[in-house]
Amino acid sequence: MGKCLGLVSLESVWADIILLLPALLFLIFLISRVQSSVRKLVHSKSHIMGTYYSFLWIIAILNLCWCVLQIRQAKPHQQATAWNVMSLVTRFGMVLLEVSVVVFLSQGYLISGWDALLRTLLFSGVFAALDAIVKAVYIFGLGIPLLVNEDDGGDWRKWGFWLVHTLLFIGVYLLILILPYTKWRDHLPARPSFYRYVFILFVLNSITALGSFLLGLGADFGHCIYAFTSFAYYAFYPPLLYMTFLADFFREEDLQMEDVYYSEMKDAGYFDADWE
Repeated sequence: MGKCLGLVSLESVWADIILLLPALLFLIFLISRVQSSVRKLVHSKSHIMGTYYSFLWIIAILNLCWCVLQIRQAKPHQQATAWNVMSLVTRFGMVLLEVSVVVFLSQGYLISGWDALLRTLLFSGVFAALDAIVKAVYIFGLGIPLLVNEDDGGDWRKWGFWLVHTLLFIGVYLLILILPYTKWRDHLPARPSFYRYVFILFVLNSITALGSFLLGLGADFGHCIYAFTSFAYYAFYPPLLYMTFLADFFREEDLQMEDVYYSEMKDAGYFDADWE
């Protein structure tokens, strides 16, 4: 259990180094592409892509700082407050992006609609802020930290919270995965990458819920499951977001983005009925 626990505890330097590497590599990737990316954004004049690209940079930097802060902690209890604050800020940004991408793409918008972007960011910002406030009350008000301790198995105050939290996201992602098979299919985005994104987050949250449930029951193996999902989320969510929302935009040099979306809709079979 100790090796599993190390991925989500303050004491394991090796676990933090493992967590640091993906964040560092992704930031290096962004730096290596910054010149061509900015040139494409300036040429396209897309406020939406520019906004999400800027947010992705902020999250990548915060994620790296969060990892570095863990590694530098010689005495965890002296910097536990700083780590909790950094965790809340980083998670706020990631939740904002996670929710806004789902809300924005679910509405069927492509690369235009400044008002649509503002409404989406307002809704996502309020949701992420409420999420962060509840967690802050839980940590600083109730004295129950987000950090995993060896003796916290069976603590339903903590793991019950995380179970309910993940079940909420599971319900939303499951609904999105079911809707394409209903009469509302034509109102949903046709991009296969969007549904892969939703499916990956659905699976990740489902595994997290299982780990939280096992820890609530006092099962030590739950630490391994929770450690894996915690590592996977912080290490790979920013690259997942880039591949889902931004990669096609920056990769496409000659065609307009409308043609890219049309191609993906055609691959998804949305125009088959036109030939019948």
